[in-house]
Amino acid sequence: MKNLFFAFGFIFFLFSCSNSKSSESVFPTQAYESCKALTIKNQFIVGWEDGTYSIEKDFDEDSFRKNFVNKNLEKIRHVDRDIRIQLKTLNLEKNYTVHSQQTVDMRWHVNQVKAQELWLQGHQGDNVIVGVIDGMVDINHPQLKNNIAFSQQYNSGINDPLRNQHGTHVAGIIAADPLAGPASGIAPKAKIASGQFISNNGSGSVGDAIIAMYAVVQAGARVINLSWGGAPCVDNLKTAMKDLSDNGILLVTAAGNESRNSDSFPNYPAAFLAFNQINVAATGFNDLLTAFSNRGYKTVHVAAPGQGIYSTTPLNTIQAMDGTSMSAPIVSGAAALLMSAVPEANSQQIKQALMRTVDIPGSYLQTTTGGRINVQKALTELKRLVLN
Repeated sequence: MKNLFFAFGFIFFLFSCSNSKSSESVFPTQAYESCKALTIKNQFIVGWEDGTYSIEKDFDEDSFRKNFVNKNLEKIRHVDRDIRIQLKTLNLEKNYTVHSQQTVDMRWHVNQVKAQELWLQGHQGDNVIVGVIDGMVDINHPQLKNNIAFSQQYNSGINDPLRNQHGTHVAGIIAADPLAGPASGIAPKAKIASGQFISNNGSGSVGDAIIAMYAVVQAGARVINLSWGGAPCVDNLKTAMKDLSDNGILLVTAAGNESRNSDSFPNYPAAFLAFNQINVAATGFNDLLTAFSNRGYKTVHVAAPGQGIYSTTPLNTIQAMDGTSMSAPIVSGAAALLMSAVPEANSQQIKQALMRTVDIPGSYLQTTTGGRINVQKALTELKRLVLN
């Protein structure tokens, strides 16, 4: 009997040791080579066991490990080196062209996805809050000011609205009021919860993005739009997105503008593929994928217009931009329309309705569904899913 007790005790000892924490297990020593150039020196993202996140700083990594990680080891789930995000829009590269002249109808993308058909039925995104995790949103823009539910800055960078139009543009694609100016949101009565983590010099951190995501959910957001990329090495971001998804939040991501097959060359956070995540490619005026858009049968779900998209920009202006950054908020706005039309629908039903009812153009698009969203058809499918 004594030998049997010893055996069980030894097994328990092994089990306990194999599951004990160490600073290396929660904070791996080696940084990913691909992200070293993006690492913010001496800044760390801490994921706590209670599901919260914080950004911590110290003199150097060794000091942080000794003075913070080891002292809080049992409360910490995982630590990442914080990573810099840099928007490309400031450089006006070909992937995000700002058009100087109007060449198309300012609301062509609204018509393309059949949003107005839902407006005519009385569904315009009422009572739905969409989180915009991005650069600044000009909350005083005439076409946005009545649709701002929440706005907070999570980055102390410079505040010059002329240097970053991205966040305001994304917000307007979702919810610009067409009665107050020439642009139009897909869901013109939806509300925006703005979590600015990218400062107006175009730079932000993944840690700030995570904290902003939870803040907009606390403010009531059911949809979160993520029109940015460049975070392959942050496990805490993947965990946060999974947590939000598991709690019923719909995450809409931009597939990226590198002209790549994301199945082979994944772009993050787009390729994290949480359960309630929709990853969006860009189509152009011809209803085919644009040359700049990433694509992938496994990693990109649907497409939406992303060329010459007119929307709000700071200081009461309107601009047109290209990019999957513009395609993602079209899907976020479409989701808001569906949520206002069928309030009892959950995020997975919204996702499935959008994916099952895409319009297939003349050539099958290189996405999971092969097509571009049609919110009118999606509403019919959503009602069928909810009733069943």
